[in-house]
Amino acid sequence: YKATEDEKSNLGSEDELKAEAANWNDKYIRLYAEFDNFKRRTLKERVELIQTSNKDVMISLIPVLDDFDRAIKSIETTSDITSIKEGVALIQHKLKGILSQKGLKEMESKGKTFDADLHEGITNVPTEEDNLKGKVVDELEKGYFLNDKVIRFAKVIIGV
Repeated sequence: YKATEDEKSNLGSEDELKAEAANWNDKYIRLYAEFDNFKRRTLKERVELIQTSNKDVMISLIPVLDDFDRAIKSIETTSDITSIKEGVALIQHKLKGILSQKGLKEMESKGKTFDADLHEGITNVPTEEDNLKGKVVDELEKGYFLNDKVIRFAKVIIGV
């Protein structure tokens, strides 16, 4: 059998097509490997971010721990209860300031209208005053926002 000219030209283009297919396959394999490496790298970065995300907060809280250590030592050696109260109040103020800088904000609930999106109603109490019906009359636990998102609901008592 002898190939005709048309068949010879088709063979040439067939070799070209095979080379082009091999080229595309090579590009596909490289792109797939690059994407797989990207996925692994971003997963590793995400894990590292989660592990170190609290580092900044923890570093800023260490001085408060130091203050508590000093307060405990001073409690053992002093009998002046007023200075101990003042020291603890200063430590609390410092802690609240640090947490506030990190985006934590206390929720104001007492006297506000009950809102199930912000409050967890523990119980209802009858009230004589009409202006307290459906409102928070007492707060058992404060609620907190972190960057305007509720992270702890306030546990409240509602007037009825």
